[in-house]
Amino acid sequence: MSYARPEFESRIVAPESLAEAIARLPRPLVFTNGCFDILHRGHVTYLAQARALGASLVVALDTDESVRRLGKGEDRPYNTLTDRAAVIAALRCADLVTWFEDGNPLPRILECHADILVKGGDWAVEKIVGYREVSGWGGSVHSIPFEHQRSTTSLVERIRQS
Repeated sequence: MSYARPEFESRIVAPESLAEAIARLPRPLVFTNGCFDILHRGHVTYLAQARALGASLVVALDTDESVRRLGKGEDRPYNTLTDRAAVIAALRCADLVTWFEDGNPLPRILECHADILVKGGDWAVEKIVGYREVSGWGGSVHSIPFEHQRSTTSLVERIRQS
């Protein structure tokens, strides 16, 4: 017996195909980015809250090399980009998942022409990459406060201690 590929895989879009995929999404379009290495309650709450701000949500992931350069640890990411993209794409709130290679999501923000730009509560709105551009074309920028104090780093530390 053969089984169909999961539908969510169609929501994973390489950067070179992003413009075409974006054109099919309803507006206003919400954009966020991050590592999303080991998904936890803080991540899914934040992503659902971000999605509720608009009609569609694009999530851009740091590539594996980009995560390493962020200084999160030599063994990070724990999950590869391919796996992280699949997990995020499987969430009901994510309409598209893509990635960026140089640690700078601005090219993806510009390609999407995001109406709403979102990051987690540890970011001051004015410090969010893309703030000037999105605000400049009339969009809004949000820093969503953490509702659940969780982090991948603390989760892994607890696992290692047990």
